[in-house]
Amino acid sequence: MRVPRLVGLMAMDAREAAAKQGVMLAAPDRPDFHRTVLDYVVRQYPLPGVEVPRGAVVTVWFDLSEGEGGGGAGVREPRLPIPPPGGVRRELSEPADAFEVLR
Repeated sequence: MRVPRLVGLMAMDAREAAAKQGVMLAAPDRPDFHRTVLDYVVRQYPLPGVEVPRGAVVTVWFDLSEGEGGGGAGVREPRLPIPPPGGVRRELSEPADAFEVLR
């Protein structure tokens, strides 16, 4: 039998699709997976279409829900205070004329 495509499905739909195909689901990021309903599957292993024996375990991962710390990177720009301009130019003096000695 082949692994069904579970990515993009809600948890309850993923459980149903897996049961129809005869595979079991594991969700390491959801200890309460049997009660999870509306979270969406964002990754699975093995990949869809892979040949597996009946009763094989397919591992799925879910998008983090509101308040779980997912997607909370926030706005990163602009950084304040703004770094002073210059970089390396500010550290080093301007180079002299390389041919000045020959003249």
